[in-house]
Amino acid sequence: MSAPSLSLPGGTWTLGDLIVTRFGYGAMQLAGPWVMGPPTDREGALAVLREAAVDLGITHIDTSDAYGPRVTNELIREALHPYPESLHIVTKVGATRDEQGGWPTARRPEDLRRQVHDNLKSLRLDVLDLVNLRLGNAEGPQPGSLAEAFETLVELQQQGLIRHLGVSNATEEQVTEAQSIAPIVCVQNMYNLAHRHDDKLIDRLATEGVAYVPFFPLGGFTPLQSSALSAVAARLKSTPMSVALAWLLQRSPNILLIPGTSSTAHLRENIAGAGLSLSHEDLTELDDIGR
Repeated sequence: MSAPSLSLPGGTWTLGDLIVTRFGYGAMQLAGPWVMGPPTDREGALAVLREAAVDLGITHIDTSDAYGPRVTNELIREALHPYPESLHIVTKVGATRDEQGGWPTARRPEDLRRQVHDNLKSLRLDVLDLVNLRLGNAEGPQPGSLAEAFETLVELQQQGLIRHLGVSNATEEQVTEAQSIAPIVCVQNMYNLAHRHDDKLIDRLATEGVAYVPFFPLGGFTPLQSSALSAVAARLKSTPMSVALAWLLQRSPNILLIPGTSSTAHLRENIAGAGLSLSHEDLTELDDIGR
């Protein structure tokens, strides 16, 4: 693996026994519109993956066999297999896709076993580094026990098919329940400057050495918009999205970033932006957005 040509902000974090760059890459946007079907520019998608994992040295790629479906996993395999030893691919199970582009839940034991084997096959791996159990629904986390579903993943872990486990789209009670069943190394929930509902959970997980991975770190399909964010960005001669990424990295050392993009230029812009140094004044202004 070649030396990265651009230093990655935030350093590294250890997921169980896996050392990953805190600045990672989310592959969801490599699929077609609304995460359905193939990309418009297949060669461009492959180039982004090679830029991320080979040229820039990102060692944390987030994906799911439901993206496309199967599209992003197949792109990752085509671009990067055989994988660098330092590269760790994180996937998730618990939801599938329907023909209308919805995300119906699929958390019965037989569903989860099938999804784990589908991920192994599409990524061409013998063992998955980290599998997140996706809970809730497209509206967000929903209360309820995760025991049956999570215990199924623990069984697959004991069979040697999964190294580490995490949960996604989870309530704090579900995080606690999962930890009562088996160790988890990360929680992947929606969180950004404007959506701060997990503040207490992030702080708790930091004391426990558990990573927090915000999805939609830039607002998702509705980009973050705030006069305060724009003001800080203007003062720093940067962009609002760069400031939002930098704020996340400075928010807590256990936060790992997985912003997605289908552009190599945008990928490098995200990395450079996340390396901004925010002052106490900047942080105070930004903290007020979500409160």
